[in-house]
Amino acid sequence: MKTKEITLPPFLRPGDTVGICAVARKVTKEEIEPAVRKLEEWGFYVELGQHLFGAENQYSGSDEERASDLQAFLDDPSVKAVISARGGYGTMRIIDRLDFTKFREQPKWITGYSDITVLHSHIHTNFSIATMHATMPLNFAKDPFSTETLREGWCGEPLSYKSIDTVNAENRSGFAAGQLTGGNLSLLYALQASASDIDTDGKILFLEDLDEYLYHIDRMMLSLKRAGKFDGLAGLIVGGMNDMKDNTVPFGKSAEKIIAEHVREFSFPVCYGFPAGHDVKNYALALGRTIHLDVNGPETVLTFV
Repeated sequence: MKTKEITLPPFLRPGDTVGICAVARKVTKEEIEPAVRKLEEWGFYVELGQHLFGAENQYSGSDEERASDLQAFLDDPSVKAVISARGGYGTMRIIDRLDFTKFREQPKWITGYSDITVLHSHIHTNFSIATMHATMPLNFAKDPFSTETLREGWCGEPLSYKSIDTVNAENRSGFAAGQLTGGNLSLLYALQASASDIDTDGKILFLEDLDEYLYHIDRMMLSLKRAGKFDGLAGLIVGGMNDMKDNTVPFGKSAEKIIAEHVREFSFPVCYGFPAGHDVKNYALALGRTIHLDVNGPETVLTFV
């Protein structure tokens, strides 16, 4: 299958407007204010979603309210990037309420990670437009370097990262080039066979996850494998697999070792412990863009072309 050409939204310039909404879990004004100041420090205007600080149980407002905030930003030509304030759970509840007509006509950088994987996957599959997997306002203060990579990614500055496998999962050396896709493993698993399911053929897949039982990781990897997601893969990047849970009777393998087991029969390069996902370090990844992945023993170099 021929890989579809990806459209890059215009890169941001000082004076552009960034919209902040919350498509999943609720957030407070106090939690977001430092990120607003940082965005303004970068020279951007900031527009807050009408229901950004709403609350309905764990959500930042009803499904209708959360969808309307994102829809307003998708439709507004003056907003050049949209970033979710935080993740949590809830984006899948609103994805089918959204109209991407104006977004397709005037693409903008949809940004976030974790639950925002729903938006990344849906946009790539249906519209072939690049998006930004990166830290979110709730986490701006966790790691200044990671937050700076978001600005660099938005502004079109060169992105190149070097990482070392610190989880001892034994990288598989090799070189690959291809479009970067993926995100949160649990969401990719949940989106299978839907209108938001991703195509991995010829691409480099990024996976990360948080707070999952190890046997769930095994089941999700088996499901992706049985669905053929690894058959035509060019390369695999495994990010943070943080705060995994186990049963009273141990599963017997780390998340990384589970992943390694399920991709052992393939020949594409694999790196582990890449600093992206639910960790202190969360480097910006422009999903949809073509990257070079060079894995040499424990060292990995990832460069956006």
